[in-house]
Amino acid sequence: MVIRLDRDEARRIAVRAQLVSADRPADIVETVDGLTVVNIDPTAAVAPSAELILWSRLGWPFQPADLARAAEVDRTVFEWTGFYRPMSDLALYRPTMRGAPHYARTREWLAANDRFHRDVLARLRADGPVRSSEIPDTSQVSWPSSGWTNDRNVTQLLEILAGCGEVAVAGREGKERRWDLAERVYPAEVEELTLDEARTRRNERRLASLGIARAKAAGQPVEPLDVGHAGEEAVVDGVAGTWRVDPAAVGAPFEGRTALLSPFDRLVFDRRRAEDLFGFEYILEMYKPAAQRRWGYFALPILYEDRLVGKLDAAADRKAGVFRVAAIHEDAPFTEEMADAVHLEIRELADWLGLDVTGLA
Repeated sequence: MVIRLDRDEARRIAVRAQLVSADRPADIVETVDGLTVVNIDPTAAVAPSAELILWSRLGWPFQPADLARAAEVDRTVFEWTGFYRPMSDLALYRPTMRGAPHYARTREWLAANDRFHRDVLARLRADGPVRSSEIPDTSQVSWPSSGWTNDRNVTQLLEILAGCGEVAVAGREGKERRWDLAERVYPAEVEELTLDEARTRRNERRLASLGIARAKAAGQPVEPLDVGHAGEEAVVDGVAGTWRVDPAAVGAPFEGRTALLSPFDRLVFDRRRAEDLFGFEYILEMYKPAAQRRWGYFALPILYEDRLVGKLDAAADRKAGVFRVAAIHEDAPFTEEMADAVHLEIRELADWLGLDVTGLA
């Protein structure tokens, strides 16, 4: 049987699954577990992405130190391939780690740097956790790239070994990661799964976190957007194609709220899905020349109830102690009630950042 949804219900399923409805999660562990992944992009025009994503779910109880404690002391979350993930999901990634590296070029470079590989593991065993800048580059063959990774041999090796599950991020000092042997970061007892078992469970977890998704979507280098055969087949009125939906989410009560989202938030990261379900057009414009931007360098998508209604062009000026609002781009004219709710959320965000608001009428 194919589940039939109207767009309102499809949007509410998505918002509820992403924990930005009125029913907030209790703490970081519940939030990361519910989202399955939290992006770690370091761009801090407002706040680092992971912190903004968690604040948009938890509100005032959340402080960045809480995330550091969860990752570095409690070990309830871990950092892998650019995302925070719940440690309870580690078993779902182990089969992928065992099969890494997945590209012949990377395997060849690793084989050519066997001594370098052993040197780094020995340094971590003796002195870890350490920053990459504290590890000597003893590579036999330099990493060639036309991009920023060219000759960044220590960082590149650590990234490869983290992907393989040999090393792990043990913590951070500001933006810089501290590395250690994986056995000192990850729990010793982890459920053994085959690659197919792990993929199936990851698809199920991803669907629960998204609520509704495509069986197939645009490929992503690290964390997929699609969910395979998880859940049940669904159609959404007025939207072409079929979806997969978490049946437990269908028909659940909904109460919305207002939220300011990171551009890397999973509610909006799949731009095609955001257009299909929310009628929301969005492009991250930080890589565009200023004159070509429509919404701003790091515009925050604005959620109101079950709709994405606009973009906030604002930035944190920490030297001046202010949160500068350049513009609120309304996809359709706001009602007075919507405008008041958005303004209140902007002031709440500024207060959380410890800044005064400027530019807000």
